[in-house]
Amino acid sequence: MPMKYTYTAIPDSHIPEASLVIFQHLLDTYASETNKVISVWRCFSAEDMTFRPHVRSKTVLEIMKHQLLSERRFFGEFMSMPEPPASQLLPAHETPEDYVRKMRELAEPRLRFIANQTEAWWLEQVPFFDVVRERIWIFWRRLLHTSHHRAQLTVYLRMMNKGVPSTYGPTADVTWEGADPTQTVEAASRK
Repeated sequence: MPMKYTYTAIPDSHIPEASLVIFQHLLDTYASETNKVISVWRCFSAEDMTFRPHVRSKTVLEIMKHQLLSERRFFGEFMSMPEPPASQLLPAHETPEDYVRKMRELAEPRLRFIANQTEAWWLEQVPFFDVVRERIWIFWRRLLHTSHHRAQLTVYLRMMNKGVPSTYGPTADVTWEGADPTQTVEAASRK
C-alpha cells in the first residue's frame, strides 16, 4: 500500500510533463521533496520559530529562511533559472504558514521551467561556487542540501516532543497497514 500523506502542497496533477521522459523523475522528485519540507514545516507553531536545541544551532526560523534563500541561489545563480529578486523571497510575516505558502509559490514556477529543459541544458557545465559542474549535478546537490535541513527540523520536532510526519516511510508517529520498514537483517536480506 502506498504512503498516504495528510497534506500535499503540490499534488501530482500540478507536476508538468518533462520535455524528455528521462527527466520526469527530476520534476517528480523536486515536487516530492518540496512536499516533504512543507509537511515538516507545518508541524511548527508560530511560538516554535525561535527554538534552537543549542546556542550554536540555527533556530527553526533561521533554517526556514535559509531554505528559501539558498534554493533561490542554487536555482538562480548556479543553474541560471529565472528567479524573483532575493529581496522578494521572505514572507512579510514569520509564521510557519507564511513560509509554507512562500515555499510552494516559489516551487511551482521552477517545475514549469525545469519541465521545458533539454538534455544539453541539463548537461551543460556551469560555475558552482569555486568549481564547475553539470546543472543536473547541481540540481541533485540542491535536493541533498534540502534533505539535510529537513532532517534538522525533524530532530527539532522530536526534541520539542512533537509528532514527526512521514517523509520516506513510517515514523514512530505515522504508520499504515502494509508499511515494511527495513529494521531487521531478515528484511534487508530480501531480494
